[in-house]
Amino acid sequence: MAGKSPVTAGEEQKAALEALASSRDRGEADRARGILLTLDGWSSPRIAEVFRVREDTVRFWRGRFARGGIEAIKASVYAGPPPVKTEAALRVCTPLLEAPVANRANWTLPRLIAEIKKREQVDIGRSQLSKALRKKTSAGGGRGTL
Repeated sequence: MAGKSPVTAGEEQKAALEALASSRDRGEADRARGILLTLDGWSSPRIAEVFRVREDTVRFWRGRFARGGIEAIKASVYAGPPPVKTEAALRVCTPLLEAPVANRANWTLPRLIAEIKKREQVDIGRSQLSKALRKKTSAGGGRGTL
């Protein structure tokens, strides 16, 4: 189908797209920006080139937005088993690592793993614990903070 996209948006939807365009989730932000560029008259090939995706992907974004509005292009959290090990690890590690530095032990990953096993009876690997701690710190005050 050649020509102008039939996608339209009211002022409220445009404001929501602008807000979503600055999302921390890159895919979500790209989809919102793609829709905004569509509303500005950009073609699928041009948008696809900017975001380095296929033209079909841009058309997919448009279709989802046209059918479901802003909610349809937001990032989805896929259902799966609860992160039992990660939650147990953070229950143990958070208070240990938030204690004042002068009063706390030198916690290494192996020591934290042993403490998690002792308190929560959960076996967690170094890699998974490391990822959990990094994810916990990514929302906060910079590198290496908890």
